[in-house]
Amino acid sequence: MTKTTRFGLIAAFVPLAMLGASYAAVPLYQLFCQVTGYGGTTQVATAAASTVLSRTIQVRFDANVAPGVPWSFKPEKPVVSLKLGENGLAFYTVKNESDRPVTAVATYNVTPHKVGPYFQKLECFCFQDRTLQPGESMELPVIFYVDPALATDRNVDEVTEVTLSYTFFAVGDKAIQASQGDLTAPPVANP
Repeated sequence: MTKTTRFGLIAAFVPLAMLGASYAAVPLYQLFCQVTGYGGTTQVATAAASTVLSRTIQVRFDANVAPGVPWSFKPEKPVVSLKLGENGLAFYTVKNESDRPVTAVATYNVTPHKVGPYFQKLECFCFQDRTLQPGESMELPVIFYVDPALATDRNVDEVTEVTLSYTFFAVGDKAIQASQGDLTAPPVANP
């Protein structure tokens, strides 16, 4: 193989490798965030906590919709107080305010971000797309707990309050990918 041929192959391979890396970056970043809780990404639990501590924490609930999603969306209770390890149940109410069916998916995170690895969801409406018919409304549950291991992490000693935030995006909306690629992107407030 000549020097020119080798250089040509390398010159062709590098852009292809860069293109492949750019396509893999978003799923790999999402996986990293889900595993580590980085950027406030919550965890998905398969079982309730085995221990409940006396330390309490307040959980605030935030509801947002992206531009173009004609839904009203709000938590039924804006805040609950629970013990570390205690199961919490919260409901959100969502209504399609338009005259057409709308399918949307909720993205989520918690703040402060460093609590992400400790916020465990057992069940959540955000795990699947939702389609609402014109004028239809529904209650959406989320079952969660804050892992008692939070009490042993000195980096979160000062945390007494956590905010769980959801933003609904239209399915297929390019903003979904943008928000999932940047988990710290600010949501659009619900009017």
